[in-house]
Amino acid sequence: MRIKLAAISFAVAGLLAASLPLFAHHGYASYDTDRKVTLKGTVTRWIWSNPHCLLQLDVTDDSGHVVHWVAETENPTAMSRAGWTDKSLKVGDQITLTALPVKSGAPVGRIIDVILSNGQKLPGRVNPATEVKPEDTPKY
Repeated sequence: MRIKLAAISFAVAGLLAASLPLFAHHGYASYDTDRKVTLKGTVTRWIWSNPHCLLQLDVTDDSGHVVHWVAETENPTAMSRAGWTDKSLKVGDQITLTALPVKSGAPVGRIIDVILSNGQKLPGRVNPATEVKPEDTPKY
């Protein structure tokens, strides 16, 4: 009986320890929450999938080079509540993306909002009023 209880306790402790990284990745530690970037680009891929939806877009920088950006947002259920669908974005769509950039300077961010070419604004889950400082001069 003691061995069985010890084995169960060990298994539970192992599962709890292994699950801690899953909770840690949901923070904003990798993002520069003191600024945001606004990018105009072309959608290359829209991934409507758990655990996070992903937007990939090509943005031409000031020197004329195309930079491939990736921006993440919430899961499909949360995005549906905010007005998004799996068909909100299509390859080739011209959009304006506002995002929290990552601290490393890589072309990666967290979606604040997307403005479609028809002017429709799709909000991300980030609340700029409480989670983002005033906008800096955009990089691109």
